[in-house]
Amino acid sequence: MSDVDDRDIARLLRAALEGDERAYGDFLHKAAALIRAWARRRTTFSGLDPEDVVQETLLAIHVKRHTWRSDGPVAPWLYAIARHKLVDAFRRQGRHPRIEISEVEGRLAFEAAETVRDWEIGRALETLTPGQRSVVTAISVEGRTIAEAARSLDMNETAVRVALHRGLAAIARRFGRN
Repeated sequence: MSDVDDRDIARLLRAALEGDERAYGDFLHKAAALIRAWARRRTTFSGLDPEDVVQETLLAIHVKRHTWRSDGPVAPWLYAIARHKLVDAFRRQGRHPRIEISEVEGRLAFEAAETVRDWEIGRALETLTPGQRSVVTAISVEGRTIAEAARSLDMNETAVRVALHRGLAAIARRFGRN
């Protein structure tokens, strides 16, 4: 906010405090525009509606308008109230803000996932020894844990880890991804 804008809004607030209702309306309109821009920047990706912060701030300004020092700037006073209302909104929301993916999906970088066809998986598994093949299939294809694979294959967990590591390394070597 420039000094000219602050002087203008301070003039409106002074007139409002002296009873000028039109000046008060103009002051609230300008204050809302300033706070709205400020709140939009600070609520991006938070799940908060900036308009809620604006309305809470305007209500607090109305209630606390007598606390403004008429010889001081208005902007720091406005932003201090807005900052407190923003903090209150975050506290009400809790520690884990909820964000709908649809709100941010256009802003996130899109990375296409590599997809593998069934025949490609089969071709990769054919290059392995039977022990490695059963371990890699159990863990990487079927999604079992190390412990589950060890139990179903009658192996200890260390042997499963070694077979998995060796099997995946063999597949990487075979298909040029060292």
